[in-house]
Amino acid sequence: MSGRPTDGLLEDARSVQDDMVRLRRTLHARPEVGLELPYTQEAVLNALDGLGLEVSTGRRLSSVTAVLRGARPGPTVLLRGDMDALPVTELTGLDFASGNGAMHACGHDLHTAMLTGAARLLAHHRDRLAGDVVLMFQPGEEGHDGARLMLDEGVLDVSGNRPTAAYALHVTASGRPSGRFSARGGPTMAAVDNLTVTVRGTGGHGAMPHTAQDPVPVACEMVVGMQTRVTRGFDVFDPVVVTTGSFHAGTQNNIIPDTAVFDTTVRTFSPEARARAEQALTEVCHGVAAAHGVTAEVRWRPLYPVTVNDATAVDTVARTARELFGADGYETLPRPMTGSEDFSRVVDEVPGAMVFLGATTPGADPLTAPDNHSPRADFDESVLLSGAALYAALAAGHLSAPAVTESPVPSGRTGSPARRA
Repeated sequence: MSGRPTDGLLEDARSVQDDMVRLRRTLHARPEVGLELPYTQEAVLNALDGLGLEVSTGRRLSSVTAVLRGARPGPTVLLRGDMDALPVTELTGLDFASGNGAMHACGHDLHTAMLTGAARLLAHHRDRLAGDVVLMFQPGEEGHDGARLMLDEGVLDVSGNRPTAAYALHVTASGRPSGRFSARGGPTMAAVDNLTVTVRGTGGHGAMPHTAQDPVPVACEMVVGMQTRVTRGFDVFDPVVVTTGSFHAGTQNNIIPDTAVFDTTVRTFSPEARARAEQALTEVCHGVAAAHGVTAEVRWRPLYPVTVNDATAVDTVARTARELFGADGYETLPRPMTGSEDFSRVVDEVPGAMVFLGATTPGADPLTAPDNHSPRADFDESVLLSGAALYAALAAGHLSAPAVTESPVPSGRTGSPARRA
C-alpha cells in the first residue's frame, strides 16, 4: 500500500472476496428483521474475530461496533453497514434463498459482508493509519431507527474521538450498471414520516348504507384527496411523495364496518415542506371526515430526517472511486432519491456521505431489473470486492501515515482476538 492510500487495496480485496461471498450467502439464507438479529450479530462477530479490534455489542439492539486502532494517533472515521432484512417472501429461486418469510431484498447482507471485508483490509494496513476507524454494524434500518439507538448508545464516541467523517454504502439491484458508484452533495435522500388515519363511522348492513355511516368510501376519498393536495399545494421543485401502503376495513363484503384504517408514508426534502405536509394532510383528513359526518383520528409519527451529504465528503468519494476503478467507476447522482435512510442521523452529526453502488446482475437490464424491496430482487456478488475496497480506501485516505511494515491480509479467527467491551 505504498504511494496513494488506494494502492494495493483492490488486490487485497480479491484475496478476501470468497470469504465475503460465503458470509453474504450465509446471511441471505437466514435473514432477520428489525432490531434483534442474534444470528447475524454472531456471524459478524465471528468474521471480525482475530483482527485485533475493540468490539462491543448493543444493549437495546443486536448491533456490533468495532474500533480499529491505527499505528499512530489521529482522527476517527466511521463506516456504516446495515444488517437487517425485510418481511418479504423471497421469489428469486437462488440456491441460497431464504425460506423463513423474510428476505434481504435491500442488499443489507452485501453491506455487512463488505464492511467485514474492509475491516480485514484495514487491519492488514493498520501500520499506515494515523487514527482510528469505527465500524458500525447496524440493525433496524428498515423503519426501526436503529441508527438513532446506536447514537444513543454512544457509537460516535466509542473511539474516544468523535468521527470527522462518516460513510455508508448502499447497493441497488437496478437503475445503474454493476460496479459503478454514485453520490451527490446536499439533500440526497428524503425525510420520511408516517401518517396513520382511523376513520370512525357506524356499521350496518351493506344493503342499506343510508342507515349507517360508511367509513370506507370516506377513507378512500382521503387517500385520493391527499394526492391532490400535495400536487396542487406544494412546489414541484420541493416535492412531497405520499404513498398509502396499507388499508384495512371490514370483515365481509355485505357488512359496513365501524372503522377503516390506513397507513401512509410522506416523503419530503426540506424542513419547510415537511412541516407544511403534516398540517396540510391532517387538514384534508379532518375536512373530508367532517364533510361526510364521520370522525377521523390522525396520528403523525416523525421517522427519518433528510439525508444531506457533505460536499467535501462526496468529492472524496468521487476521487477515491476513480482512483480505484477508473473514470467510469463513479458518476454524479443527477437528482435526490425519494427513498429514506436513518444514516441521515449520522450525517446530521458528522460530515459524511451516503454512496450508492450498482449491483444489477449480469445479463439483466438496469432499467427493468427487479428493484430493491422486490421479492425477486437479486444482486451481483462481484460488487462485494468493490464495496470493501472503497470502504477501506475512504478510511485510509483520511488516516494516511508513513509506512512501517506490511504483512499478509489477515483471515478471520487468527491472530489476536477481538476485544469485546
